[in-house]
Amino acid sequence: MNMAAGNPTAEPKEAFPYKPPTEDIKRTYCHLFELDGPIPDRLPRLFFDKLVAGALLLLAAPILILLKLGYLIEGWILPENKGPLFFYYNAVSAGRVFRKYKIRIIKVKYIDPEGAKRGDWLAYSAEWTPESRTVLGRFVKSFYLDEIPQFYSVLRGDMSIVGPRPLSVLHYERDLEQGNVARSLVKGGLLGLGHIHKGTSEMGNPVYEYEYIDQYLKRSPMGLLWLDLTIIGRGIKVMVQGKGL
Repeated sequence: MNMAAGNPTAEPKEAFPYKPPTEDIKRTYCHLFELDGPIPDRLPRLFFDKLVAGALLLLAAPILILLKLGYLIEGWILPENKGPLFFYYNAVSAGRVFRKYKIRIIKVKYIDPEGAKRGDWLAYSAEWTPESRTVLGRFVKSFYLDEIPQFYSVLRGDMSIVGPRPLSVLHYERDLEQGNVARSLVKGGLLGLGHIHKGTSEMGNPVYEYEYIDQYLKRSPMGLLWLDLTIIGRGIKVMVQGKGL
């Protein structure tokens, strides 16, 4: 592994803040722990996801072109910062493994090439170390632009716009071992009730994932879509503040 500094196998604790379900969660949402397998999509929500993902990918095309140009220029000025615009690692959504694409924000020397070939998240875990990031990578991370490729996953049907954040295989298995079942029941999303608390002490509290799935089951298809729109509105507020970690 070509790593400039630090322990190449170390995992930043900030990367997995999710906690085990409390006894109160297990009592309140006991019906969710009894479910077997993913919950089917609701058609209005599915249609909305694909429509918005397709439209946003078209709108984001100029941004991606500018970022690619910027990455080329930065790589020319600072050779250690050059490298591909995109990367992926294997993640899990509704219990199924898929390729989660993102925009690269770290220098290639911090990436484990063998782990990258396997789609192992640990190969890219240096992104949590500020000094590992490229100049443009710092900007991209601050405004969550590294998430743009995930609209492609939404369009493919691997993810939804709203739902629990899809975890790497490593973290998904750990989540299950902790007793959480939320991410095995619904598709992962770019935004979720838990994720919009990023940067607060509530980040990682699993109650929000169960609260969302409970509403997923109880609401009408249009009621669920309205809930998603509300979460999206709150998520946009978080993103425009430019506080991506």
